[in-house]
Amino acid sequence: MPAERHERASAHPAGALSLAVVLLVVSFFLMSVFQTIELIHDHGALSDLRAAQEPTVQEALKVRHQLESLAGGTAQLAADGDAAARSIVETMRRQGITLTPPKKP
Repeated sequence: MPAERHERASAHPAGALSLAVVLLVVSFFLMSVFQTIELIHDHGALSDLRAAQEPTVQEALKVRHQLESLAGGTAQLAADGDAAARSIVETMRRQGITLTPPKKP
């Protein structure tokens, strides 16, 4: 009788161990599936946000180009001797902004 109990006791932990391993593997698989679905969803949301920002970014680049052109023209006028342009360039320099004339091709 005691030998029979010992056999049952040793057989039972192996079954419990295999059940624990199966549950662990299934849990890991389900977690991986959930994370993958979340990443796909987040990627789609970020793509939509980027697409929605694109017109604003293009407009900002256009304004920046216009500003650089205006600043370059002002710096060129200052370099050519225009007193008002020199005053603007000097005021901007005191504020930490350097205006440089456009490079000649």
